Amino acid sequence: MKISLHKILLLILLTFSGLSISSTWVIEDIRISGLQRVSAGSIFAEIPYSIGDSIGQDEIVELSKAIFSTGQFDDINIGRDGNALLINLTERPTIDEILIEGNEAIKTDNLLDGLQNSGIFEGALFKRSVFENLSSELERQYVSQGKYGASVNVSSEQLPRNRVKLSVDIEEGETAELNSINIVGNKIFSEEELKKVFKLRPRSWLSIFRTNTPYSKENLRGDLESLESFYKNRGYLNFSVNNSIITISENKQELFITVDIFEGEIYKINEVSIAGDIPIDEQVLESLIFLENNSVFSQELITFSEDSINNLLNNEGFLFSEVSGNIRSVDDNLVDVIFFVEPGQRTYIRNINFSGNERTHDIVLRREMRQMEGAWASNSLIERSKLRLDRLGFFKQVDFEKIPVSGEKDKVDIEFTVEEEFSGSIAGSLGYGAYGFSLGANYSESNAFGTGNSIGVGINYSDWQTNLSFNFFDPYFSPDGVGLGYGAYLRSSDYSNFNISAYNTESFGGSVQFVLPINEISQLSLSVALDQTDLQSDFLSSRQLLDFISSEGSKFETLTLGASWSRNSLNRGLFPTAGTLNVISASVAIPGSSLTYGKLSHRFKYFRPLSNNFIFSIRTELGGLFAYGDTETAPPYENFYAGGLNSVRGFEQNSLGPRAVYDNFFSGYNRPVGGTYSLEGGFDLIFPIPFLEDTRSVRSSVFLDYGNVFSEECKSYETNCSEFDLSELRYSLGLGVTWITALGPMSFAISSVFGDDELDETETFQFEIGNQF
Repeated sequence: MKISLHKILLLILLTFSGLSISSTWVIEDIRISGLQRVSAGSIFAEIPYSIGDSIGQDEIVELSKAIFSTGQFDDINIGRDGNALLINLTERPTIDEILIEGNEAIKTDNLLDGLQNSGIFEGALFKRSVFENLSSELERQYVSQGKYGASVNVSSEQLPRNRVKLSVDIEEGETAELNSINIVGNKIFSEEELKKVFKLRPRSWLSIFRTNTPYSKENLRGDLESLESFYKNRGYLNFSVNNSIITISENKQELFITVDIFEGEIYKINEVSIAGDIPIDEQVLESLIFLENNSVFSQELITFSEDSINNLLNNEGFLFSEVSGNIRSVDDNLVDVIFFVEPGQRTYIRNINFSGNERTHDIVLRREMRQMEGAWASNSLIERSKLRLDRLGFFKQVDFEKIPVSGEKDKVDIEFTVEEEFSGSIAGSLGYGAYGFSLGANYSESNAFGTGNSIGVGINYSDWQTNLSFNFFDPYFSPDGVGLGYGAYLRSSDYSNFNISAYNTESFGGSVQFVLPINEISQLSLSVALDQTDLQSDFLSSRQLLDFISSEGSKFETLTLGASWSRNSLNRGLFPTAGTLNVISASVAIPGSSLTYGKLSHRFKYFRPLSNNFIFSIRTELGGLFAYGDTETAPPYENFYAGGLNSVRGFEQNSLGPRAVYDNFFSGYNRPVGGTYSLEGGFDLIFPIPFLEDTRSVRSSVFLDYGNVFSEECKSYETNCSEFDLSELRYSLGLGVTWITALGPMSFAISSVFGDDELDETETFQFEIGNQF
């Protein structure tokens, strides 16, 4: 705290009124009083005099200035008792508590950070001068957010032991709405064209369809920088913003922005060159420069060229390289651009460490690394390693940090930090109802026990079905990344006890699968499966099933060979935001099997990020089932189904397509039997939920779904059946949300359907938990 000299002299004059100090005297003793928190020793250390020194008026002034300079005291009284120097001090109180009320637009933590920058925080000394300016400081924070009507009242309360409590009462008022933006000085480009660069926009009827950027000084500064980039990317090198004027209406509810600009003249490139210490082929670097002689100057292309050269150097081990494009004027409208390259020292990776993986084993993360320890550092390999960790689907978030090794300038450590996510689902049931007692348990996990292997186990029992299943997959069965999977099942179903359904089955089988990596994003899968199924009918069976049994029999043993190709460039395994997924699959029951048939499918997903954290998504799925050889009809238990939360939302699970037909008194029963062809898909506009701070485990979207299943050849007696016909597609429009929980994904959808048939079964609200999506 600075105290002017005349104030110190006045204080001394008042202190020594009535005392004769016209002459000096020798200090025989120094007595300090009034201290509570500050130690006497620290004061003696600041006093420039000690016992035995002579002291007079000039020395008293110097003594007072020394004590005031500590900033610890509100008041200092100096007196004399004989030859003893008396110093009475009044300490400044400390701030014990800061209470802020009434704030919503600016978080309390942010306000406290602003106060701390002004020297006001709990435990700090209470300075009256700073306290008096506190209201205006806080009001300035609100003005910067466009709240010009905000008022701040600050009060202090004295507490025992020389402490104070500060109370800040805030009335934020309304945020002023941006009424208009006016640009003056522009001759080359129209005002409307320039306004498109701004994120700040006056409110209009279109605002209900977009998120308006609120006014703040930071947002205006960002828009002015965007305006400058707009001009400099088009050759106007000397463009500048002369002034930006903010006008406020009398009621402080409306803002008017006027931007005065100078456009200047257009510049062209005379010559482009590279200088500096170039550690790789100069021609390679020249190929990364996107400026040409005699072309229009563009700051964007300079920046892009800098980044491209820097990325190349980073990938060659020069992690701390610097590339700068410097401009040198040649003529009034010509410039040279010289790219100065400073590669620095080539950097090597000492250690790669992982943190945050409390459940997942280190080896699961380490085997995804494309950057190796001991090799030179490569940004692209580090980023690719991060991407592979993201695609596992085990983590909410993956980050990394390059940490220089102390004492070794050419080495860094890479620290990967992950935040684990639920990667499995658990579902169970226990009950008794119209169809008897039921007990079930299902467990699936894509990161079983943190090993990176996937396991699925299902045990279900009821009066109408017993089902046992097991599946296992090891993605790194061999060191070179060949995956191995296998599974088995035993299933007995008596649908007549469950309902008046079509058939009963006894089946068991197993399968083995090998996955061969092709490159970083593509792989080939080969499989073989053996199945034995005993199909039984009774008087409740549908006509379609009886026709199949009459044609093909009821006991089948099949050996099926399968192959699939996939290409996955999605940026995450869970809730991707960018990239594509393509999967083409084929399987065929080979000759010698009881039935000879084949199955084809294609699955496609596409994600593209939009502005304001919105994401556009497309998905499609095609499927076909066919018989060949001596088999006339493909088995009905291999049919395709559509409808439900993971298919066409708004329609009941598996309910679309042809219906069962009965030759007896159950002819009115409406039950789907599936089809030999399927087409389904949808469009999603994914948006963040505004009131959730952490949306990494939640995904919400507005969707348009479509789909149906068809038959290869509809029989004359079948209902709701059609051959492949796009005009028979069903549609739904609605809102869907999926949340990753400890029990697996929890999903719900609210839908409105259209294009439906009178036999279609619809659901406005759908919900499920524990099923993978």
